Amino acid sequence: MLKQIADGVWVHESEFLQSNAVVVQGKSGVLLIDPGITSDEMAVLAEDLQNLNLTVVAGFSTHPHWDHLLWHAKFGAAPRYATSRGAADVKAFLSNTDWRAQVAPILPADFADRIPMDDLFGQVSGLDAGTTYIPWNGPKIRIIENDAHAAGGAILLIEDNGVLVTGDMVSDILTPFLELDAADPIKDYLKGLELLEGVASDVTIFVPGHGSVGDAGELRIRVKQDRAYVQALGDGSDTHDSRLTEGPQKDLLANVHAWQTQQIAAKRKSA
Repeated sequence: MLKQIADGVWVHESEFLQSNAVVVQGKSGVLLIDPGITSDEMAVLAEDLQNLNLTVVAGFSTHPHWDHLLWHAKFGAAPRYATSRGAADVKAFLSNTDWRAQVAPILPADFADRIPMDDLFGQVSGLDAGTTYIPWNGPKIRIIENDAHAAGGAILLIEDNGVLVTGDMVSDILTPFLELDAADPIKDYLKGLELLEGVASDVTIFVPGHGSVGDAGELRIRVKQDRAYVQALGDGSDTHDSRLTEGPQKDLLANVHAWQTQQIAAKRKSA
């Protein structure tokens, strides 16, 4: 079900990891950001938009991970955008004839048979490098590119009403997942958090890729919490992040944290 969070902005929450799709109203239709996870959920979202007499005129993928590259035929054939680097990574991946087999092991078992790995998957067009606003007939949406969670990722700021779409950062249910293939994942993530802090004064409400929507005060709290986690990961020190021990995804996070700790330690040793 669509929930309106600001003038002309709605959120649709998925059953999987509280994944948030964002809908932004423009002059001739809506922009659909990271639209969802299962075929049924996306079909419901398309019907909800139809009931509001809203047509999808553009899409945007905040970063090139499978759960942000999905689409449904009922959304139509609107152009779907990503950053230049993000789209290039997706294109390279889809050039593998066995890309579906490569995705299959990472899909959540409880949802795998409901996630559409079809010809619409990942069909995004890269914007020119350095593009600062989404090209569409609607409110100005600033693209803040960063490599914190994924190379070529994007934070989006709807400037007219201060709505910030953060991709998979500042979640209240997930600790930071770093781009471990980067030369310096810790530095990249801390830079991403600095970028969030840099626009916090312009934010009235933010939407993470997974988890609860929050206001500007909550954004600052989560940035501080994520910074503490990332710094502890980089230092090899203990983290006391409550999401690891008390959160709804603590079992998942325990495995991710162990893997990230191992990988960062290996990078630190080889530096």
